[in-house]
Amino acid sequence: MVFGFGKSAPARREVSAHDLQAMIAADEALVVDVREAAEFAEGHIPGAVNVPLSSFEASKLPDAGDRTLVLNCLGGKRSGMALDKCSAAQAAVDTHLAGGFGAWASAGLPVER
Repeated sequence: MVFGFGKSAPARREVSAHDLQAMIAADEALVVDVREAAEFAEGHIPGAVNVPLSSFEASKLPDAGDRTLVLNCLGGKRSGMALDKCSAAQAAVDTHLAGGFGAWASAGLPVER
C-alpha cells in the first residue's frame, strides 16, 4: 500500500555551490535567501534577495524573468520548507542550494556583507 493517497512529493532540484556560482555568472539564477534579516546581514551570496521564511509567501517572490529562482538558507532545511510553500501555492519554484549558505561559504565562494 502506498501512503499519501497517490500524491508524490513535489520534485525538487538541488544545485551545488559551484553550479550556482556558474549560473549567477551567466545571469541564469536569482538567489532568494530565506534566512532572517539578521542572519542575511551577517553574510550572504552576492546579489541575493532576502525573503525571510517567517513571512514567506510564494506570491511575493521577486520576478526572476527568464532566470531560475534558487532558494537558500543556512543548511537547506528552511529552503526546503519554503519550497513546500511554493509547491502548495503552485508556484513554479523547485530549486534550492544543496547545503545552503554553509556549503557556499565552505567552498570559498564570495560572501557579501
